[in-house]
Amino acid sequence: MNYQAKNILITGGCGFIGSNFIHYLLAKNSTVTIVNVDLLTYAGALTNVEPVSDPARYTFVQGDIGDAVLIAHLLREHQIDTIIHFAAESHVDRSIAGPAAFVNTNIMGTFVLLEAARWYWLTEQQWGSDQCRFHHISTDEVYGTLTVEDPAFSETTPYAPNSPYSASKAGSDHLVRAYFHTYGLPMTLSNCSNNYGPRQHAEKFIPTIIRTALANLPIPVYGDGSNIRDWLYVTDHCDAIWQIIQRGTVGEAYNVGGNNEWTNLAIVQHICAMLDEAVPRVTPYRDLITFVTDRAGHDWRYAIDATKIQQQLHWFPLESFETGMSKTLDFYC
Repeated sequence: MNYQAKNILITGGCGFIGSNFIHYLLAKNSTVTIVNVDLLTYAGALTNVEPVSDPARYTFVQGDIGDAVLIAHLLREHQIDTIIHFAAESHVDRSIAGPAAFVNTNIMGTFVLLEAARWYWLTEQQWGSDQCRFHHISTDEVYGTLTVEDPAFSETTPYAPNSPYSASKAGSDHLVRAYFHTYGLPMTLSNCSNNYGPRQHAEKFIPTIIRTALANLPIPVYGDGSNIRDWLYVTDHCDAIWQIIQRGTVGEAYNVGGNNEWTNLAIVQHICAMLDEAVPRVTPYRDLITFVTDRAGHDWRYAIDATKIQQQLHWFPLESFETGMSKTLDFYC
């Protein structure tokens, strides 16, 4: 029997993936109510969720996931039975420059959410695993880096994070698992590959390519551009999350990927070619490509083995990179 979420607390719902998930879920499900708690830092914007398709089922609260009093209040006031935890500091460059914020938000913030859920669901309400659910969104970066010969990351790949960002996400993953094994808190977890699509913050890789190209500015590429990433269109990721929450096995993690590996340089060249067609300029956009000093500790390759979610939940991405990028360019252009 599928898990039936009723009242959902979404953390970080004004950010890139969280806002896309809110739009996706309100369109997909006609009965759930959503409370979106977001601090509205640089990475979140109310414009990402306004307007929503059904305002009667949506509430926004500006607040910090590290505020234990606020989180406990929201769970009780809205009778929250499901937490979908997107909120995180997520930019690797920022984590290198200032790791403290990543430890505070990604580890301590997750701890506050888990404690609030444990007390409200398990102690006060005494709900079972069919009555509540904590879903934690993580990243493939917790697994470290791959060579070209290595098999893709699976759910059994040992964690080996290489940046303060990925280390903080690994720590939060471990906390979530610990609350399941120690306290019986019903949880699922997903580790996704690089997302792209509408509403992504301007500092991220693909928006940076589009933004700088359209401004006729140098398009920065780290190193020689040979780093490889697997790319997943954000709505496909939203669908995977919802499938996991409804039909995933409690206590399990699921890798979500696009089966879509590109070098960074190939991505830039592909987008430049698309922009040549969509927004022509006198000279090709690829002339703006500029190689810059590589990022410290830059992981070389990420790749996701999504066999588990494909076989167990019959989830597959619907968008190819070409169709997803066309929708992305339509949004930014």
